[in-house]
Amino acid sequence: MSALIPRPAMEVAPGAWHVPGWLTLAQQRELVTACRAWATGPVPIRHTRLPRGGVMSVQTVCVGWHWQPYRYTRTADDVNGRRVAEFPDWMVRLGRRAHLEAYGDEHAARDHTPDTALINFYDGQARMGMHQDKDERSSAPVVSLSIGDTCVFRVGNTETRSKPYTDIELSSGDLFVLGGPSRFAFHGVPKVYEGTGDPATGLSSGRLNITMRVTGLT
Repeated sequence: MSALIPRPAMEVAPGAWHVPGWLTLAQQRELVTACRAWATGPVPIRHTRLPRGGVMSVQTVCVGWHWQPYRYTRTADDVNGRRVAEFPDWMVRLGRRAHLEAYGDEHAARDHTPDTALINFYDGQARMGMHQDKDERSSAPVVSLSIGDTCVFRVGNTETRSKPYTDIELSSGDLFVLGGPSRFAFHGVPKVYEGTGDPATGLSSGRLNITMRVTGLT
């Protein structure tokens, strides 16, 4: 069997970088183990209820700060009132490496200090509608990591949920960084391809998406 040829990094839109295969299989397994631990508490993974009564199809658990539509708090008042798990130093280092990989700016990467992560689990039926990540008080890039099943990731514009947008596939181990002029671009996940993940990641089915952000909060 011939070795897989790494796909090159691609700037999908100004400031929006896709780096295929950025995480090794071992790194993916470590992240799956960490996410499983966070999913059990202190604030467990759940389907987030939206203000108008809808329920998100993805399941979410947070680290560092708790996200509830549409704000961040230290305690999960919409779940069990407990404080979420601390954001670990190793994730700060991971976010900085991702920033450097995307933009090649060592000074900016050293200053990049994510303090929260939203971890979304998609089963085969889960979707994410077009939205902006704009609840943060910082415009620092959002670092997104994918593990498990491949998905269609839709990257749009900053003005509207509709076209123009670009669809790409995010596979297990891929890095996507949304920053610069595209930091507040609408984006979403219209489809997950069931059964495309490698069980060697530690995830037998579904897709994990870990998004590290700088909240700008103290």
